[in-house]
Amino acid sequence: MGKYSPLRSYLLSQDKERIPMSFNDIERLIGEKLPASKQYPAWWSNNPSNNPMTKEWLAAGFQTESVNIAGGNLVFRRVRVISGEVGGFGESAQSEIGGVASRHPIFGCMKGTLTIIPDVDLTEPADPDWGKVYED
Repeated sequence: MGKYSPLRSYLLSQDKERIPMSFNDIERLIGEKLPASKQYPAWWSNNPSNNPMTKEWLAAGFQTESVNIAGGNLVFRRVRVISGEVGGFGESAQSEIGGVASRHPIFGCMKGTLTIIPDVDLTEPADPDWGKVYED
């Protein structure tokens, strides 16, 4: 059990979509002070290779948003889990933690939104004479 595991346990026990917390709340929860790097926005990013605490909130199915460094607070937002992946634009926390390679969550998001008219050859050049420039 890591020093940030209580944060994961706490987030897993919540049933709300958004959990507002102050940095002091997190420090009370884990039982020690956060590192000095808490003053940098990158510390609170959702990149799973960022720091050990990031992996805890991602593993609990949350991402950070509305991080206010000056005010010392943030909001953890629950993210949708799709086949073992945490939804969002960052890398999958589950694949980082579990070592399982998988597709990015945005893969296929536009499926079914485009219809190609029958008898249209998408490989055909738009300008049939385009190659004549090089033949001279």
